[in-house]
Amino acid sequence: MPASRRSVLAAAGAALTSFDVAATGTNETIAELIKLSEESNATLLRGDIEKYRALISFTDDFTIMAPFGGKPTHRAELTDERMSAMGRFFRNGTLKQEVIAAYGSSDMVVLALIERAHVEVGGLPPQPWALRVTLVYRREGSGWRLAHRHADPLVGSITLEQAAALANPI
Repeated sequence: MPASRRSVLAAAGAALTSFDVAATGTNETIAELIKLSEESNATLLRGDIEKYRALISFTDDFTIMAPFGGKPTHRAELTDERMSAMGRFFRNGTLKQEVIAAYGSSDMVVLALIERAHVEVGGLPPQPWALRVTLVYRREGSGWRLAHRHADPLVGSITLEQAAALANPI
């Protein structure tokens, strides 16, 4: 990585982690968002889309990069019909969330997680389902809304050749 890009990323990371957490309650906010993330995603994996929607509020510019690949989905595409279909996609799931890292500032929290589920997905039999997940929450007014979710199933390592095959889908 070029030095200029590396220094920009280092500065961005320092800005997130050097914020005065004691004065702002950021640690409490991070803990609350970690708990909310686990509760809401466990609810989704049980197929309870209504409770999930009651727990999570998306920003207007929300994006999701689903673990199945493809183009990112934007908030405007998450219609009531699509959300209902998502609720039917997951059944009888349980979730344990492992926090890898959490970063916070006064207006943004980023969580790096591993979600370990046992769930029926898309009509498949119940099975373990582990995802690497990054969540970005943004403060809007007095509340926190989910601005971005990225998930992938690469919790276990793959070879360079396997990664190359995934990166070149033709």
